[in-house]
Amino acid sequence: MSFDVGAFLLETVPFARTIGVEFGQVNDGYAACRLPDRADLHNHVQGPHAGALFTLAESASGAAMLSALGDQLSRAVPLATTAAIHYRKLAKGEVTAEARLLADRDEVVARLDAGERPEFEVGVEIKNAEGTLVSEMTVSWTLRPNR
Repeated sequence: MSFDVGAFLLETVPFARTIGVEFGQVNDGYAACRLPDRADLHNHVQGPHAGALFTLAESASGAAMLSALGDQLSRAVPLATTAAIHYRKLAKGEVTAEARLLADRDEVVARLDAGERPEFEVGVEIKNAEGTLVSEMTVSWTLRPNR
């Protein structure tokens, strides 16, 4: 990718910026993001609110997707179509999300080349500062061809 995916997402998705998502490594269908521990993002048990965790994971999934397919933005709009999140353990403190494209990039582009609207998934793991898995998410994405 020839552009800063994290900066692009923070500009085009202001809510991620509002809650303080920070982008780390982003390349080749992989993205790592972090959400600092902030009291204004806490829920009733003093951990990050479910909505904050969702936003962190969805942001990471978008970065992973764009790191692999961002060169297709001139001809298609990426859209999340569904997301399923599983809250496994109570999250406390800072959390990180790691997202991975679960599809073959070349197959997605070939489907787009064939005039289809490809759908594919990105898997995300959210861990606390100790590295314990606290949540998992799968986001289904599509590339809607420009017409």
